[in-house]
Amino acid sequence: MQNLIISPKIREKLKIKHDVRRVEIEECFLNRKGSVLRDLREEHHSDPPTVWFISETHQGRLLKVIFIKKEEFYYLKTAIEPNTEEKNIYNKKAF
Repeated sequence: MQNLIISPKIREKLKIKHDVRRVEIEECFLNRKGSVLRDLREEHHSDPPTVWFISETHQGRLLKVIFIKKEEFYYLKTAIEPNTEEKNIYNKKAF
């Protein structure tokens, strides 16, 4: 995915803190089944809005992918393993 933009700072955080690789994020984009949800929390407000989805990698690892879409580019904010509450919200609102 050439239109996926990951800053060096985010890339380092993904590697050290979350043990997430770029290829896993790309797989999640490819495997996504539900829609994206808008992050409505005030501390995450952005223009364009921050959105997220939960999807599996090809190996079955579940990730919450958080990004901003601007034109044809996806600017990654982070990707983490979702907690139970996030999974429930996504399953209820994204399908």
